[in-house]
Amino acid sequence: MSPDVPSSMVAIAITSPGGPEVLQPRRYPVPRVSAGEVLIRVAAAGVNRPDLLQRQGKYAPPPGAPATPGLEVAGTLVAVGASVAGWTVGDHVCALVAGGGYAEYCVAPAVQCLPVPRGFSMVEAAAVPETFFTVWTNVFERGRLQAGETILIHGGASGIGTTAVMLARAFGATVYATAGTPEKCAACERLGATRAINYRTEDFLEAVRAATAGAGVDLVLDMVGGDYVNRNLEALAVEGRLVQIAFLRGGRVEVNLAPLMQKRLTFTGSTLRPRTPQEKGAIARALHQHVWPRFERRELRPVIHATFPLERASEAHAMLEAGEHVGKIVLVAG
Repeated sequence: MSPDVPSSMVAIAITSPGGPEVLQPRRYPVPRVSAGEVLIRVAAAGVNRPDLLQRQGKYAPPPGAPATPGLEVAGTLVAVGASVAGWTVGDHVCALVAGGGYAEYCVAPAVQCLPVPRGFSMVEAAAVPETFFTVWTNVFERGRLQAGETILIHGGASGIGTTAVMLARAFGATVYATAGTPEKCAACERLGATRAINYRTEDFLEAVRAATAGAGVDLVLDMVGGDYVNRNLEALAVEGRLVQIAFLRGGRVEVNLAPLMQKRLTFTGSTLRPRTPQEKGAIARALHQHVWPRFERRELRPVIHATFPLERASEAHAMLEAGEHVGKIVLVAG
């Protein structure tokens, strides 16, 4: 362990389930590493929608995960556990974690760490793991998106959405996205969407049919659920895939199976947080192989909407809940 690691740290506590005001800085012991883990002095931590759900008491951490929220960090390694290979104290990393990111120090499984891409700030690096892991596994692994195909991305201006738009376009797909304001639609198109659909003023199903000459899209990435589900199935082309990653409008729906059968569709979904370190490590390796070179060639960059000091995590949550952001919100420690 680095000799300058203190015995205690500031971390953000969820003092009770509720609104952003329940997030309060507290002092805790600095966590210790076990075999296969590393300790990161956190420079920055990303803020994500699952953090809001955890704060509201609707998304408990997996067994053994810290109660402190925060699913992604970037910083400097200050301790390396037994059996860890390839990392040493002093390395700059970003990491996907199951919790504990809103803190000055955070433990991460070594296999879930990646080097900070060359030329990235710590804030940019902290904005990568949660969204890029999520998009890679859902769009390219479960969704099997290929160059030359078409994809519809709901919530295109969100952290997940901006990541999906950029990655899908970078890998040769034609991208359509939905967003709720003209400004957000314009942002999606600047990031690579061929057409952004304002869902408040347009019917996305009709817009997709018009844009694809009635054929539909090959893939839909959806975080809305509810009444979107059947319309998503209608929007898919023959052999299309619908990937569900959240359900802001509700997870219980009545599904018309006819399009599923007639068009030989695939309807799938996943969550990332409960998956094992080995599974997440496999995603990390795929990202390092396929996406990191594009970062270092400056072809891709996470979209940063705002940063807040760690102690003002409540303000970051209020901004994310307001839904006016484009891209990621990041907390800065130290």
